[in-house]
This record gives sequence, structure tokens and C-alpha cells, in this order.
Amino acid sequence: MQPSKTLDITKDACPITFVKTKLALEILDAGNILEVLLNAGEAVQNVPRSLRSEGHRIVSLEKQNSGIYRMLVEKEGGQ
Repeated sequence: MQPSKTLDITKDACPITFVKTKLALEILDAGNILEVLLNAGEAVQNVPRSLRSEGHRIVSLEKQNSGIYRMLVEKEGGQ
């Protein structure tokens, strides 16, 4: 699955992490994939949960060798 856009929020803190992710999704078409790079802790716990509650689908969430998480999100309305 090829992302349409990549967003790096590793330097941001909650709740800015979710706000930036939500804004990035708003400019994508329904069904497009957003790749999000985020840190462990609050961001990896809160951002996926908040996106699900808004109807988006978390395609994958994987910890990378660097310790950063890579999340793929499908914008709601894609199916």
C-alpha cells in the first residue's frame, strides 16, 4: 500500500500530534493513505485511537528499528 503523503510528527507533543495528523488527512481524498511517523508514549496511544473514533482506518502501526513508529492511515470514506 503506497502512501499519498508522509507526515513526521516525531518532534511534536500531544495534542498537536493529532491536530497535525487530522489536518494532513483533510487535504487527502477519501481512501487515500497517510503515512505518519510518531514517537512512543502518548502519541502512539492517542493518535490512532482518535483517528479511529473519527472513522479513519489504521492500516498498520509498526515500530521501526529506530524506535519511531510508522502508521498507515486510510482516510474515511474509501470503501
